[in-house]
Amino acid sequence: MAARLDDAVRIRVVKLQPEAQLPRYAHTGEFGDLAADLYAVVGAMLEAGGTMAVATGVAMEFPSTHGALVEDRSGLAVRGVTTLAGVIDPGYRGEIKVVMTNLSSAAVEIKAGDRIAQLRIVRRIEAVFDEVSELVEAPRGVRGFGSTGS
Repeated sequence: MAARLDDAVRIRVVKLQPEAQLPRYAHTGEFGDLAADLYAVVGAMLEAGGTMAVATGVAMEFPSTHGALVEDRSGLAVRGVTTLAGVIDPGYRGEIKVVMTNLSSAAVEIKAGDRIAQLRIVRRIEAVFDEVSELVEAPRGVRGFGSTGS
C-alpha cells in the first residue's frame, strides 16, 4: 500500500542561492526510492585522493522527530567517489554540504546541477546507555568484521 502524501514528513527547505535545487526522489510511489537526490549548486574539481565539501545551496528545517543521513550515489561510488560525515541533526539549520572523497586515481569533475549524494530521512531515537559489567551471550559473540565469512 502506498504512503499517503498527508502522512509524509514535512521538511521546510530554503534555497540559499536561486539556482539551488530542492532534494527530490527520482522514483516515487509504492516502490519508490529510499532516499532523495541532493544536487551540487556550483561546480568543483575533486582531485584524486582529495576531500572537499560540496555546497547544495539549501538549508532545511527538520521536525524534532527526524533528521537525515547523507549517503553515496551508486553511480559515483562505482567511480571511487564516496561521501563522509553524513549526519544531519534536527536542530541544524545551516547549508547542507556534502563531504566528498575521491578514492580513484583520476580527478572527477562535479558540475552545477549534478546529483552528488542521497538524503535519507530517518526518525530520531534517543537511547539511554546503561553501563553494565557484562553482556548477555549471543551467537555472534565478540567476533567483529568478517564474522559471517565475507
